[in-house]
Amino acid sequence: MKKEIIEWIKALGLAVVLGLVITTFIGGTKVTGNSMSPTLQDGDFLITYNFIRKINRGDIVVMNTDLEINERDVAGLNFIARWRVGKYKKLIKRVIAVEGDSVVVKDGKVILNGVLLDEKYINGNNTPGNISIDKVPEGKVFVMGDNRINSLDSRSKEIGLVDKKDIVGKAVFRVYPFAHIGIVK
Repeated sequence: MKKEIIEWIKALGLAVVLGLVITTFIGGTKVTGNSMSPTLQDGDFLITYNFIRKINRGDIVVMNTDLEINERDVAGLNFIARWRVGKYKKLIKRVIAVEGDSVVVKDGKVILNGVLLDEKYINGNNTPGNISIDKVPEGKVFVMGDNRINSLDSRSKEIGLVDKKDIVGKAVFRVYPFAHIGIVK
């Protein structure tokens, strides 16, 4: 009986350690809204890698913001989901420029380091706004949603350039809906 109890304690201890390791490095997020359409849709559930060493152009990231969540944001969520949401919004966006890059948004086009971006992943072919950043500062990134007409991102004063420390995960895999399961690109 004593050996059996020790084996149960070992198994439980291993499960707790594995759970902590997995939740430290891997997370999940549900896409809310259409700012990343057509790449991601409202309701998609993604697996994120939370131990990010390097952020690259093109990465789809989840980030903390100072934007407060309002009643409209949580409408339709169940009690547990409302409790887990927290006070501030997390956004999911695509990294367009990293530290040291120059970014210009003008006449519906995005120019990165003097080269017109070929963005096959965006919804439409127009990027509204008038932005000119000579050099993205160290520790910051410039992000935009793929649905450029309907995205709150680095083009706005509310978001602006994003601190790397505010990025909490990189989207790597879509698990729901099952018809679209696969690697996020």
